[in-house]
Amino acid sequence: MAKSAFQDKVAVVTGGAGVLCSAICKALAAAGAKVAPIGRHLDKTERLAAEIAAAGGVARGYACDVLDRAALEETAARVEADLGPADILVNGAGGNDPKGTTSSERIRPEDLAAADASFKTFYDLDPDGIQHVFDLNVLGTLLPTQAFTRKMVERRRGTVLNVSSMNAFRPLTKIPAYSAAKAGVSNFTQWLAVHFSQAGIRVNAIAPGFFLTDQNRALLTNADGSLTARGGKIVSLTPMGRFGVPEDLVGATMFLLDDAAAAFVTGVVLPVDGGFNAFSGV
Repeated sequence: MAKSAFQDKVAVVTGGAGVLCSAICKALAAAGAKVAPIGRHLDKTERLAAEIAAAGGVARGYACDVLDRAALEETAARVEADLGPADILVNGAGGNDPKGTTSSERIRPEDLAAADASFKTFYDLDPDGIQHVFDLNVLGTLLPTQAFTRKMVERRRGTVLNVSSMNAFRPLTKIPAYSAAKAGVSNFTQWLAVHFSQAGIRVNAIAPGFFLTDQNRALLTNADGSLTARGGKIVSLTPMGRFGVPEDLVGATMFLLDDAAAAFVTGVVLPVDGGFNAFSGV
């Protein structure tokens, strides 16, 4: 039997206990990798690691804020001591902030005089909220890359996979900060691919379309499971006619992380979107 391309490789996954990245962690472990899910809550990453171990895999969970450079360096040293130096880094941490979100898709002159204090126009966007979104997505990709790739450069091998979004290709209404931040992640992916190209490290990204996660479930579905108006609009504009499920990311992820299958692939941002980016709406 041929040896898996991931056998005994150490895979670090930030945001690892989230809905999408936990599926990636499980797939990597099933392929033979030693997985280190990292998240803000140790109980969640340890619970995922225990689940992977119960299925016969190797994993250890860690708690770390991806915006804390010192904590990231400390975590990188702990991962190396426990599992070995990272061969794979998946930058899955990210998210949005309500302070960087507008209430309506398009502004109207009458919105400027809205009496409802909770109604947020473009002019009510909070700079602190927007900064948080950029920090979480852009710095939250850059800082872990600094912490976990130094040994890759020294050993002249390794793979980085960032998590961008379809919002990077086609910005969604209401969420200007998140869309712009994910565009930054895509651009940074291309920059980093060139920067690392002579050091034996490939850098790519996946751009998920619309997947139900803990962050967006209430925006896209009602309590009874039916679609909200926004959720219905998204599904209607997705040619495959459904939201993605976490397992839909696994094939694209494993391809891009495979040093044999994707040996000459670097600097790409691969949509996993059910055709959303290809559809004009008519």
